[in-house]
Amino acid sequence: MAERKYGVVVYGATGFTGRLVAEYLDKTYRGDPKVCWAMAGRSLSKLEAVRAEMGIPDSVDLITADASDPESLKAMADSAHVVITTVGPYQLYGEPLLAACAEAGTDYVDLCGEPAWMAQMIGKYQEQAGKSGARLVFSCGFDSVPFDMGVWFLQAHAQKTLGAMLPRVKGRVRKMKGTFSGGTAASLTATIAAVSKDRSLLKLLTNPFSLCPGYSGPKQPHSAEAEYDETAQSWTAPFIMAPINTKNVHRSNFLAGHPYGADFIYDERMLTGDGPKGEKRAKAAARQEKIQNIMLAMAPTRWLLKTFMLPKPGEGPDKEARETGFYDVLFIGEAADGQVLKASVKGDRDPGYGSTSKMISECALCLLQDIDRQQTPGGVWAPAAAMGQAVIDRLQAKAGLTFAIEG
Repeated sequence: MAERKYGVVVYGATGFTGRLVAEYLDKTYRGDPKVCWAMAGRSLSKLEAVRAEMGIPDSVDLITADASDPESLKAMADSAHVVITTVGPYQLYGEPLLAACAEAGTDYVDLCGEPAWMAQMIGKYQEQAGKSGARLVFSCGFDSVPFDMGVWFLQAHAQKTLGAMLPRVKGRVRKMKGTFSGGTAASLTATIAAVSKDRSLLKLLTNPFSLCPGYSGPKQPHSAEAEYDETAQSWTAPFIMAPINTKNVHRSNFLAGHPYGADFIYDERMLTGDGPKGEKRAKAAARQEKIQNIMLAMAPTRWLLKTFMLPKPGEGPDKEARETGFYDVLFIGEAADGQVLKASVKGDRDPGYGSTSKMISECALCLLQDIDRQQTPGGVWAPAAAMGQAVIDRLQAKAGLTFAIEG
């Protein structure tokens, strides 16, 4: 590893999110001798154009690599300590790079929110990554860093103050302004297409422990209805990212040896407010969720993208929209004796782009600079289990996230 030329390589640097990652690394770490990074993508001319357009110095090297060319991916993986990939949908384009990193012992971070593919890759590459020393970390963006790390943060506080962790935690999105990324939309439609061809994938998508091989935990809360949460004093509606976030939270607990408990229960919902207005909003959101789920199950990809005006890969909001976006997630923990603890995670940019690009960058640098291989050996990881407090420190210092205990 010591002879590798680059600390971090950004694969997909000409795409919308990849450009934001490159912009963040240049702005935050330009001139830092500890961060030697490069930009990678399919077209050298496009890479040159993006580097020039963004004012990134020529000292940042460019690497040509393509998912259809395994040798180019191998060369890229061999040259780097960590690869950041924003090239999705991962179920369509992700495995060749994952395989190259697993073989080369290269750390890997992505933005994957595709649990069926993730479950398949865990089974396929866990052993090889363990042998090579590669730390392969899925879901290092809005799904699922704020949620996985929020639960970890609250549980650490519970251990410190109560002497025990919490058997029940609720994730509740209080506020959010911003859009989901074009990559998320493409992943969604690719998943629909995959399920239509292989119905067995539904088991992986609906099982909350599908990322925990060989383990089956307690029944988890799941409702598509509007519900009132007494602890939060608010009506709630389903949260679209819950199916991936909850699986990653359970995987972190699984990988760490179940410190939250083997019977840990976790769910996520959106708060819509107290009183009649909150109830009305929750019921409207629940109805919309049901309608969309029906249409998603039936809709061809092109019709889906057009009807719901989902962004396409490579598209995204302008700078003003990214910088005025935000999110605020509340975590409510219930102890065995009935005590309630609360924590929050807030982000200062829109979730799908502005904040995500910063989070994945800091996750990569955390693996590079802060996490040794005795602490986190090779294997397929979730963010909290892989990086713990070290990445929380980075996210608060650099990436505009705030973790706080409330009440």
